Amino acid sequence: MQVGSNYFQSFLQKTDEKSLYKMKHYPEIYDELLANWQGRAVSFLEIGVFKGGSLRMWRDFFSENSKMTFLDIDPACKTLEIQGVEILIGNQEDTNFLHKVIKSKGPFDLIVDDGGHFMSQQITSFQHLWPALNDKGIYVVEDTHTSYWPGFEGGYKNPNSFVEFAKDLIDKMHSWYREDDPNFPFDPLAREIGSISFYDSMIVIKKDIKDPPVSIVSQDGKVAFSSRIIETKNRVSIFKKPKI
Repeated sequence: MQVGSNYFQSFLQKTDEKSLYKMKHYPEIYDELLANWQGRAVSFLEIGVFKGGSLRMWRDFFSENSKMTFLDIDPACKTLEIQGVEILIGNQEDTNFLHKVIKSKGPFDLIVDDGGHFMSQQITSFQHLWPALNDKGIYVVEDTHTSYWPGFEGGYKNPNSFVEFAKDLIDKMHSWYREDDPNFPFDPLAREIGSISFYDSMIVIKKDIKDPPVSIVSQDGKVAFSSRIIETKNRVSIFKKPKI
């Protein structure tokens, strides 16, 4: 197995006859994002097989004890299976199919959506697969530039695009701090989303199941915790209670 932090960039010179299609900066992102994952035994799911070039890349990055599952809508992709990899045929927008995948192969540590890139596909897949992502897991959606293409159900500021959907997730992650309950209610995803990273054409969402946030005050070596930051309303200062 390749040792070092540039596994994915180096793999581009080690591909075989099966085509691998990625944007140039993706391998750099994966090398940074998954620097501590190399050699781990994981449960991995990727949507989209295409010519099969990524199967060996992902398989060889992780431990041979990993569970590697790939999905594609094209039945011909089944012939691209290699040792240690299973390809399931189905539509990523078919919720019954996704539930069967979750039941038989989940839960997952890493999910990569490199499928059809249509807005309805990306959003449906995320909504149904996110609950099957393990704590500390990572959900990656590639080629999110299609959010700006009407031909993929997207368009600039289109509320149905995945980019706008992901922007809404930022609000849900911060819904602990709401002050307008009717328009901005608490969302359970606040307990699950640890971070959301926007790269050029890629969005990465990390799961971090957590308790409500608290503030820390440390003085003279003594540490105290307070939940006032999420309990106090109508603030005009982060340090003071509002005047009644």
